Amino acid sequence: MATLVQEAVPAGGAATSSPAETVTLRLWRGDARGGEFRDYTVENLGGEVVLDVVHRIQAEQAPDLAVRWNCKAGKCGSCSAEINGKPRLMCMTRMSSLDVSEPITVSPMRGNPIIRDLVTDVSYHFAVARRIPGFHPGPPEPDGTYRMSQVDVDRVQEFRKCIECFLCQNVCHVIRDHEDNKPAYAGPRFFVRLAELELHPLDTLDRRELAAKELGIGLCNITKCCTEVCPEDIHITDNAIIPMKERVVDARYDPIAWLGRKILRRPAPTPAAEVASLTPAGRSGEVISIEPRTPPGGPA
Repeated sequence: MATLVQEAVPAGGAATSSPAETVTLRLWRGDARGGEFRDYTVENLGGEVVLDVVHRIQAEQAPDLAVRWNCKAGKCGSCSAEINGKPRLMCMTRMSSLDVSEPITVSPMRGNPIIRDLVTDVSYHFAVARRIPGFHPGPPEPDGTYRMSQVDVDRVQEFRKCIECFLCQNVCHVIRDHEDNKPAYAGPRFFVRLAELELHPLDTLDRRELAAKELGIGLCNITKCCTEVCPEDIHITDNAIIPMKERVVDARYDPIAWLGRKILRRPAPTPAAEVASLTPAGRSGEVISIEPRTPPGGPA
């Protein structure tokens, strides 16, 4: 229902009303072949998130608009987009937090190939996920149970909050600005997954060489841009990437660790190829393919 601003009734005249405040969304429309930004102006109802306005535009003005969403509760990660140039979830970005006096730009994530309009191809990320071996626990205690301290539970529980919105992947300049890095670089979301497994006290698989040689953790220069855009407030850089880098360096370059392995006769780090053979991608011989991207225009 339209919202009207009621004005005073002049003497001897009828009541008048002024139009309600409007908001303009500048949406990117197009596909892998190219496209452009188009402006859509709708009434500003108040109390909405960006996804609400996009849905109203889809219902009233652009029924062919393609947009991906699911839960509308910030837990599925489907509605990722760039709002005024910043990667965000449309369902968690309130219109009241934006300057509605100017057009609000909504564009697809630049780190992924565009399918159509605001929908991008995220298949690269699922291909990377298939290159990481799963949880490998050791044998249980004599009573058949597994035990771990609460501090260890808390440490890895943070990483389980990831909703795979891939905003961190999108903003990571190692793959955003250098497309040729994709086959050799997993990205922050999957370094979180590696840390979740590697720091788990019950896991027995050594993924350090895999992280260095196959997943390119050494290419990350810890700018913390991934942490800044995480909607779940996961401390990606400090709690996942840096500890994984430290473990890789200890395994490869620490002379004290090398001497300790020699004296105590402990095994060297597991070769990357051996660990990679345990993954779904390793068993099927999959390779990462690079799809061409068509970055939309607009703010960087």
